[in-house]
Amino acid sequence: MTLPPAPYGRVLTAMATAFAGDGSVDLAGTAAIADHLLTHGNDGVVVSGTTGESPTTTVAEDGDIVRAVKDAVGGRGAVIAGVGTNSTAHSVELALGAEKAGADAVLLVTPYYNKPGPAGILHHFTEVARATDLPVMLYDVPGRTGQAIPMSVYEQAIGLDSVTTVKHATGDPTRVIALRELGYEVYCGDDALLLGYLVHGACGIVSVAGHAAGEQLSEVVRLFDAGDTAGALATFTRLVPAFEAVMGVPNYGATTAKAALELLGVLDNRNVRGPLVPLDDDEVAALRAALEGASLL
Repeated sequence: MTLPPAPYGRVLTAMATAFAGDGSVDLAGTAAIADHLLTHGNDGVVVSGTTGESPTTTVAEDGDIVRAVKDAVGGRGAVIAGVGTNSTAHSVELALGAEKAGADAVLLVTPYYNKPGPAGILHHFTEVARATDLPVMLYDVPGRTGQAIPMSVYEQAIGLDSVTTVKHATGDPTRVIALRELGYEVYCGDDALLLGYLVHGACGIVSVAGHAAGEQLSEVVRLFDAGDTAGALATFTRLVPAFEAVMGVPNYGATTAKAALELLGVLDNRNVRGPLVPLDDDEVAALRAALEGASLL
């Protein structure tokens, strides 16, 4: 089956932010991650999302990260900047900063913790979308925000000219059908559900395992798009241990992504900011075994 259009490419990775030993942002290391991703199968990157440890970075740091990544990526792919917070004014500030720094689009997650109702969610999305000329990718991840984006909000948000895409990580691939009918292009937000999302009409993926498996994920999508579903499934199946090691353990996300980058030689450390803590030696050993089992090391 032919996949729908993918505005930012088929395979994007929600990339980690590198930190120096003193906790400061390592812009050279962050640029190296972006270069690695674009060289190994990714069509673009998402910076300053959860995997980029956005809850712990400042507005100034976020702007510096976008600029460093844009310089590293050049014209090879899209750079999407996460601007989601639980404060509308703060998200507007981040969106304006991302636009000034040269981002190609922004990623806007449902406000978390304060859990606004549908009217509040729509207000948040509307205020941010109208503050910038950049395209907006909504991010639906109830496991982190406490609630899914209601369909009533999707129905109204698509009326905003700049809101065109969704990173969907609710665990329900069937929802893609309704979102496509509304006019959205949908990116899978869960590595382990990629094939299910593609079957239901997703255009691609925003990955975390893509730090180590960008080329393989790109091959899965290419084979599926070419109608070789058996080949796509075979390639995908070989990646399952890596998905489980990167996203299926208690201490996961930025921590596992950075440990994978260290194992690959992209970074020389796996520093994170609190409240996250780096993988310990046993966790790194398990991650190494899984990546080796998936032929990624």
